[in-house]
Amino acid sequence: MLLLTNIRKSFREPDGSTLPILDIPQFEVPTGQQMVLLGSSGSGKTTLLHIIAGISNPDAGSVEIDGLDITRLPEAGRDRFRAERIGYVFQTFNLLPAFSALENVLLGMTFSRGASDRARARKLLERVDVDHRASHKPNQLSVGEQQRVAVARALANRPSLMLADEPTANIGAAHQQQIVDLLRDTCREENVALIIVTHDPAVSSQFDRVENLEEMNRAGKSVAGSAAE
Repeated sequence: MLLLTNIRKSFREPDGSTLPILDIPQFEVPTGQQMVLLGSSGSGKTTLLHIIAGISNPDAGSVEIDGLDITRLPEAGRDRFRAERIGYVFQTFNLLPAFSALENVLLGMTFSRGASDRARARKLLERVDVDHRASHKPNQLSVGEQQRVAVARALANRPSLMLADEPTANIGAAHQQQIVDLLRDTCREENVALIIVTHDPAVSSQFDRVENLEEMNRAGKSVAGSAAE
């Protein structure tokens, strides 16, 4: 379903030098699998998610999703592919403040196909238990409710892959498990592969597959090795 091969990414430092961020020989997630990606702050987790989602391109390597290498697509093509095939739950939710919960989900559909399915949007809001708040704008919702709407929006177009960047980081402890269960249950129901980035051992302990980015990222190892010398 997802296959990364020889992914490399570096950033330019203010002094003109190059800072290697990612050097990953191979990373694969089968259809429908749910897994956690761990890593310390600055290890490149969000950069990796952005590359998987096509938000940014790697310096080298391939990102195959359902057999298509999205690195070969132009920027507009990657944007369209992401809207159609990838669900992304951002740590800060990224809901549009001028639109209601229902409209945020409907807009997610419009971005990809140019059409919206109101019945599915309402069903998703019902599934995440915020259908009674469908007409409310984000600033009228609790943080937990905003995250639930973000999950519904990410599922709007029946994606093949769901990416969740620290989905419980900005939510009170009382609602964290609900969000994890919501992500896992909805992805399982629709056979969507799920990658969750988290620092929380209470979250990662629930998954059969847990990968540490620093163990598979040769760039991180080389930087750490240089610092130790």
